[in-house]
This record gives sequence, structure tokens and C-alpha cells, in this order.
Amino acid sequence: MIRTTYTIILLSLTILITSCGDKTTDSQNEETAQETETSDFITITQAQFDQSDMKLGSLEDKEFPVVVSCTGTIDVPPENRAVVNATMGGYIKTTPLLIGDKVRKGQVLVTIENPEFVTLQQNYMETYEQLAYLKMAYNNQQTMKTENITSQKSYLKAESDYKSTLARHNGLEKQLQLLHISASSVRAGRISSVVSVYAPISGSITSINVTKGTYVSPATAILEIIDNDHIHLELSVFEKDIMKVKKEQRINFKIPEASTASYNAAVHLVGTTIDASRTIKVHGHLEKEENNQFLVGMFVEAGIVVDNAFAKAIPQEAVVQLGEAYYVLILESKQGNDYKFKQIPVTLKENYGGFVALENSNAFNAQTQFLTKGAFNLIGE
Repeated sequence: MIRTTYTIILLSLTILITSCGDKTTDSQNEETAQETETSDFITITQAQFDQSDMKLGSLEDKEFPVVVSCTGTIDVPPENRAVVNATMGGYIKTTPLLIGDKVRKGQVLVTIENPEFVTLQQNYMETYEQLAYLKMAYNNQQTMKTENITSQKSYLKAESDYKSTLARHNGLEKQLQLLHISASSVRAGRISSVVSVYAPISGSITSINVTKGTYVSPATAILEIIDNDHIHLELSVFEKDIMKVKKEQRINFKIPEASTASYNAAVHLVGTTIDASRTIKVHGHLEKEENNQFLVGMFVEAGIVVDNAFAKAIPQEAVVQLGEAYYVLILESKQGNDYKFKQIPVTLKENYGGFVALENSNAFNAQTQFLTKGAFNLIGE
């Protein structure tokens, strides 16, 4: 009898404990559900809103261009780039310029010394003096031939001597001009072993390949000058995209290594041949190029606008990335001085000009208010 009573009491206690445990578990589950239900909501006061300079906004219709992405460089036309050579070989006597120096067209760049310059001037002077005598003899022979006083042979020899010497004289004078030596100075007896090399264009020195005492031949590139007054884009567009590119289409480009700013240009020429890398050259002209300080050779990331489309978008600052997901805060309610925001996951479609198009924009209506400024601080917390 005692054993039976003990068994009944033990069973009753077990049932009671189990019942209490179930109630505790149910209570915990309810709390967890409530926490999950409220974890997507963030509440702030009017003071916090104003102090953080937060702003609200709604979806806007924004233009999102269809862009062909490409890369390239800043370049100049061939006529704005000059490689300076010596007309005749010689030794560099003076080279006063440095890389980066600005020069004007006609300015002396280097001087070259060579004894052959003296020989050239001597030959010119001798030919010049001979020419005067031979011309007089030729004129006399012409007069005598007219009067039948001289023979045909003497006349032809005088003519040949004069004309061959004249040709030699003209050739030597042309060589002097190429060396920038004044023929009149040579005729006056002023002979020099040093000649100057002048700048063919105005611009900046970009490379110097010689030093004082260096021997240069006509094939030696002494230095290079680039005129940056007119620069352009030289882009490489992949073969699969080239059919979309047309003249006068807008180009947006950046110099990623130097600035985060975006600049504008327009397609001026589209190449007609494909190179070994299966790309086609596209030549672009810059807008307001005089306001920019671009350097030739700068790397460019560009987008050629080939079409335009419109989409519902919000400012890029309104979207916050957490891991691999993106979120926005929408105003759920405003009661008194309290703002209640709901955290909503979104899928991004396009990004352009500081705005982001949402893939699921149809989930929001025109009255939906987004926290467009300050969302990062709230979601990040």
C-alpha cells in the first residue's frame, strides 16, 4: 500500500515538472518570435534625426545610360608630338634643357659641333666664287656664239661648267639652310663649326636622350616635345561592342590613378581595323579640355553611352551593404518626435550618377519614404 502511494506521488511530480518545462519553453519561443518580429525596426528621436542631418526621400525616375565599357589613354595628335633629330651628325656642345621645360617654336634646344660643318661652308664659298666666274664666261660664249665668233664645243663646255657648278652651289646652299646656317654669313666670311637645333613646335620636353659630348647621327632621337594644347582620348573597344559605337556619342571617363572625378568627351572617330587584341581604336574629343591638366599617357577608364533607359532609383547613400546583402530603411511611421524605420533587403540593378536603380522597386509605392541620408550609421549599429 505504501509503495503504491509513493508511485502515485512520484508520477504526479513528474507530470508537474514536465508541464512547467513546456510553459517555460513556450514563453522563451514567444519572446524569441517577438524579438525576430521587432529586429527589422529601428526607432530614433527627432533630436537624433536632426543632429545627424538625416534626410528622407522617395523613388525618382532617373536616366540610366546603356554603356560600353572600355579603357585607353590620354594622347595628342601626331602633329602635336615631335622627335628632334640632327640634320647632320656631330657632338653635343650644349644641352641646357630639362625634362618638363616648356619651349616655344624656333627656340634653340641644343648645339652640335662637327669639323664637317666647316668643310661644307668652305665648299659652298669656293663654289660661290667659281660660279661668278663661270657665269661670266658662259655669258661671253653666248654672245660670241650669236656672232659666230666661237665654236660650238667651247660654248657647250662653258654652258656645262656653269650649270653643273650652279647645281652644286644650290645643293650646298640647301644643306646650309637645313643646318640653319646663313648663306649670306658664309659669303661674308663668317664660318662656324657649331650649329643650333631649333624646336619644330611649341610644347614641353618629355624626354632627353643625350648629354654634353654625346655623338649623334641623323638617326638619333635627341629629345621629344609634346604640345598639350589639344589632347584627346585614344580608347580600345572590344570587337563585340564596336557595332554599337557611333560618332558623336557621349563618353564618360575617369583617371583612376589620379582622381575620382568624372569627365566628359564625345566620339570623334571610330577605327576601321581590328588589332591583334581584337579591339578597335576609338578617338574621342574632350569637352572643356582647357580646364583640365591631363598628361599624355594617363590611363583612362571610360564608358561610351550607346543608349538611354529610365528606372526608379534612390540615392546611392540610401543603400547599405552588410556582407553580401543590401538594405534600405523605409519610414514605417512617425509618432510625435519618434521615427520608426523598417529595414528592407533590396536587390541592386544599376548604379549611375550617384543613384541606384532597384530590381524590386515595384515593392514600393510613390508614397514610400526612404532614409536617403544617415542610413549607414543606423544599419551599421
